[in-house]
Amino acid sequence: MTQETQIDHDTEVVIDATGRHETSDILDLVDDLIVHVHEAKGMPLSANALVDREMFLDMLERLRASLPDELRAARWMVREREAFISRTNEKAREMLGNARTEADDLVSDSGIVAEAVEEANILVRRAEGDARRLRLEAEDYIEKSLERVEHLLTGIVTQIQTARDELHQARPRPPEVPI
Repeated sequence: MTQETQIDHDTEVVIDATGRHETSDILDLVDDLIVHVHEAKGMPLSANALVDREMFLDMLERLRASLPDELRAARWMVREREAFISRTNEKAREMLGNARTEADDLVSDSGIVAEAVEEANILVRRAEGDARRLRLEAEDYIEKSLERVEHLLTGIVTQIQTARDELHQARPRPPEVPI
């Protein structure tokens, strides 16, 4: 005797005062997905199961929409960090190129060769120092942001595990069969 579960597709997702979805909504969606997979009809001679694709995709879309804004922000920050580092490296290369060009121009005047080399080295060191500083500041900012997101995700995983443990504890034990 199989029991089919109907999941209401019109269920509204509750949003708190900050505009974020409540964690319980995410957990409810995860629970619904788990129930759907557990109750899916099995394929003969296989561990595979038949699931309602439209309903499953709809639930996954709602789950994605319910994810905290911090996840999207962290993803954006990682992309921005990579772009920032790329721009910083390009700017450093440009500064180095400019310094070398300027140094080459100064070298052409034999009387000021030593001064030109010294000034070029100063520009190169300054450019490398600026690039290093900018890169480190970007990495520090991203590290702090990712740490906040990691704490958030750890909390969500803990809540999911607690809910699963409660679910498993609520199951009745099978009757003991005399041997």
